Amino acid sequence: MSDAQDHPQIYLISPPDFDLLTFPDQLAACLDSTEVGCVRLALATKDESRIAKAADALREVTHERDVALVIESHMMMVQRLGLDGVHLTDGARSVRKTRKELGDDAIVGSFCTNSRHDGMTAGELGADYVSFGPVGQTPLGDGRQAEAELFEWWSMMIEVPVVAEGALDADLIRKLAPHTDFFGIGEEIWSQDTPAKALTALRAAMLG
Repeated sequence: MSDAQDHPQIYLISPPDFDLLTFPDQLAACLDSTEVGCVRLALATKDESRIAKAADALREVTHERDVALVIESHMMMVQRLGLDGVHLTDGARSVRKTRKELGDDAIVGSFCTNSRHDGMTAGELGADYVSFGPVGQTPLGDGRQAEAELFEWWSMMIEVPVVAEGALDADLIRKLAPHTDFFGIGEEIWSQDTPAKALTALRAAMLG
């Protein structure tokens, strides 16, 4: 993953569960419809076989298009499955250990909810990017929300790329576009009849 130049990049997040017979084609259509910087495999299951099969299917789609594929949480599966890195969900706690385990070439990202302190610590420990969210209002989670001012401050003060994710819509994307490097987009498009079309619409909002 690299910093956005003029506009934020798209960071696609898989659904927590999906049909292996249909989802790879949906993903391919999205990647073919607009430029995507990275894809995150974010399955909710703890079934190792299920995760491995999903990773194999998505890796074929992403690597064919030269798009990085990272996995959520399962650091020990990165090298075995030939993935590009891991997205950690425990703030800064695992960053140092993960970076040491995976080496300098792997992507290591850190989700820090709305904690500026965790984000700065993760960056100092070697995270390639820090993710904050949810940005929009949602009944899910613990009620914490990543406000626009966090991204405004981060973009002025911190060089580590930042991802805005969670309950996004076109208005939020337009508001945050000047202050974030990536938008983490997942359920916002997978719940639509044509995810690629929904993604194109959100991409338009990023471009102003």
